[in-house]
Amino acid sequence: MNRFIRLLKDWTLPVSIALGAGVYLIFAYTPGLEQASAFFAPIMETILPMFMFFILFVTFCKVDFRKMIPVRWHLWIGGQQVLFVLLMVALILCFSLKGDNLILAEGILACIIGPCAAAAPVVTAKLGGNLESMTTYTFISNFITAVLIPVFFPLIEPRTTIDFAEAFFLILYKVTLVLIVPMGLAFIVKHFFSRFHYWVIKVKDLSYYLWGASLTIVTGTTVKNICHAETSISFLLLIAAMSLFLCFLQFAVGWRIGSSCGSIVESGQALGQKNTAFAIWIASVYLNPLSSVGPGCYILWQNIINSIELWRKGKAGKMRAS
Repeated sequence: MNRFIRLLKDWTLPVSIALGAGVYLIFAYTPGLEQASAFFAPIMETILPMFMFFILFVTFCKVDFRKMIPVRWHLWIGGQQVLFVLLMVALILCFSLKGDNLILAEGILACIIGPCAAAAPVVTAKLGGNLESMTTYTFISNFITAVLIPVFFPLIEPRTTIDFAEAFFLILYKVTLVLIVPMGLAFIVKHFFSRFHYWVIKVKDLSYYLWGASLTIVTGTTVKNICHAETSISFLLLIAAMSLFLCFLQFAVGWRIGSSCGSIVESGQALGQKNTAFAIWIASVYLNPLSSVGPGCYILWQNIINSIELWRKGKAGKMRAS
């Protein structure tokens, strides 16, 4: 039993992905469970934001707010995100992409322009990176995204009319709900409810396991969207392959930048781990809805990379211990 529990702890993310995909497929394709699937779907959609709120609240309880200041790697990673977006938009416009080619490009763009994942500080802390530095960049990345979307999306989707101020403040409103509210609550708890704060932070890896649970729900939703995508299997495989390549590319560039700034873990997570739920939303609202399959696949790839990183760190730790 202890060996089984240790296996679950070491491979939380792959287990969460497999469980989410498996449970959805069972409920969706087993006769007699269709009604149960329809019943639980809205419940899962309601629970997921709660999971994200508690994940960030627990994470922010461990943050030293006095250390949340911009550092050099923030500039390089933010600049790289902007550069990737410029290159992708230029490719779409210069080659006048249409049809499936445009959908594929929009799926890639959604993964690039999307902000750093709100859960990135959780993985960064687990990998031994700087939690405060990663948390700071999460806010910077969301601000960059809020500026880029209303500027570039009307260029590639002329049918989409986006008012800059409206889109900017809509995105900032979502950032406030997702990031600032749990951070404010964590600040209050940390400074005025010390006993409860101690109880929260003493539970080892609480935010990590909450994130694993939320990943189960997200994976089920992702598999559902892919299964119901109205396109050919070959095109879905192409989107999945391109999102895999893009995921590895963004992590690799982040690691390369981080190696020169002494922040490999933080830079890799900052550029590679994306808020895919947000990317799916912007793709569905502002671009061709089918392009949302791109960030849907991306979430699987980025968490596989995270799993490998965590496994390597755990293995290195065991070798040092021996």
